[in-house]
Amino acid sequence: MDEKQQLEQSLQYIKDKIDIQPKLAIILGSGLGSLADTLKNSTVISTAKIPHYPISTVPDHAGIWVIGYVSNVPILALKGRVHTYEGYSAREVTYSIRLMAKLGIEKLIVTNAAGGANPNFAPGDLMVITDHINFLFDNPLIGDNQVSADQRFVDMYNAYDKNFIQNTITLGKSLDIPLQSGVLFSSKGPTYETAAEVRMAHAIGADALTMSTVPEVIAARQQNIRVLGISCITNLATGISEEKLNHEEVQETANRIKDTFIRLVKEVIVRIPEW
Repeated sequence: MDEKQQLEQSLQYIKDKIDIQPKLAIILGSGLGSLADTLKNSTVISTAKIPHYPISTVPDHAGIWVIGYVSNVPILALKGRVHTYEGYSAREVTYSIRLMAKLGIEKLIVTNAAGGANPNFAPGDLMVITDHINFLFDNPLIGDNQVSADQRFVDMYNAYDKNFIQNTITLGKSLDIPLQSGVLFSSKGPTYETAAEVRMAHAIGADALTMSTVPEVIAARQQNIRVLGISCITNLATGISEEKLNHEEVQETANRIKDTFIRLVKEVIVRIPEW
């Protein structure tokens, strides 16, 4: 069975369970999944039961789709992504994005927990992503040989929608939520970067480091889905901070700022249909 047939089976499974048509989706990163719990009139779908969908193996990535409402805006919230460090290829990691496109998603908010490579950042900062550096040595479009040239050689100039970026920064000011902005660097993991790797990343323009997100954005742009990205700076990267890094710290920091994160993102969701 080819991927097109697999996607059709996955799509039918989801359509049989929902009665609304979201045009907006959000992918919730490590420690940020609680936003999905606030959706109204929601339907919860385990990704483990969606045919052909890759299974999440990370403890704080629940692996569920929640379809419901923020105010009167229908939305799909993906609580728990899969990563290349779990053994998946970038193509497999982005099965969710192609499925979202089939469902009719037109706008996507990607979020993640990230380490700060910019010494001016602090744990608990929220960073609007302006661009990215793909250091995964993989690309979700590799092997996509049956598409037109414009879908194979995707223009990444506006990978993170410039209108979304500016409107989100303006919104943050009106809500009195300070926002950083910067470039996201994605590597495969699962180890955290060495101090030398952090220095290299910052030297070539990175402000924050993650192990996800970039493949999703590439796949979304191939599908003409407009993207807004927000990183939660959960720690300062090795060499900037002298403290030992651990996954619990990531979760603790994300939990500490979750109320601010939820307040910002909910306001974005209400406004983004008009952006």
